[in-house]
Amino acid sequence: MLESGFEIRCESHAAAILRIDFPEALEELESSLADIRIPITEIIGSGGGEAAGTQRLRRSLAGRGWTKTCFEIRKTLNGVERASISHEIDHVKTFANGTLALEIEWNNKDPFFDRDLENFKRLHAEGGISAGIIVTRGSRLQQQLRSLVRRYAETRNITDFEALAAVGVSLTPRQRTNISQRLQRSDDPLSAFAEAWAGQFVADKFGAATTHWDKLMTRVQRGVGNPCPLLLIGIAETAVDFNDVAADDP
Repeated sequence: MLESGFEIRCESHAAAILRIDFPEALEELESSLADIRIPITEIIGSGGGEAAGTQRLRRSLAGRGWTKTCFEIRKTLNGVERASISHEIDHVKTFANGTLALEIEWNNKDPFFDRDLENFKRLHAEGGISAGIIVTRGSRLQQQLRSLVRRYAETRNITDFEALAAVGVSLTPRQRTNISQRLQRSDDPLSAFAEAWAGQFVADKFGAATTHWDKLMTRVQRGVGNPCPLLLIGIAETAVDFNDVAADDP
């Protein structure tokens, strides 16, 4: 995956644990991620929500037995239940040597990373999982989203609000005003409509406070989730596909 531009980071000896005890799991993950394609039209059409490409990744994992699971931890004292905590994980699979848990955070609010990492930590401490895995937007994909959206607009000859509406993109009055201001401002005006809209779209839908690699690294560096072994994967910008965008489309 590294040669394809994916970012990989292992914490708390996760690399050794997965390589020795879970080689089948690594093969399944590599196969699912190698097939991931996210057409730029799905990113635009999703409005910032989960693109169909990541939904296909979910189905690929589910097809390999990585299914949604609810873990329930109960504490009792002399037969009397004192506490009960449940943790729902989107993708879980049990292998011969243990259980792995995986979450995909394509575009949530970044506190979801805290939830995922703390869930992994608790489940690992209770012996429920051997390691936790998080898949999110890689840093290079995050950095290039604006240029990717601009490229889409330029390829589709989107030069005004009417052209945006023609490809199914609706804007709020605030967004229209902000784009117009970007185009009209006297201090370093943005002359191209594509640039103005791309900046607005990415800021609104894929901003700094959403789930992406840098936000995940901030948590990991603070020790959130430690000492649970972690495999962290950043989706590469090469996963974004322009094959379904034709320059002569209306």
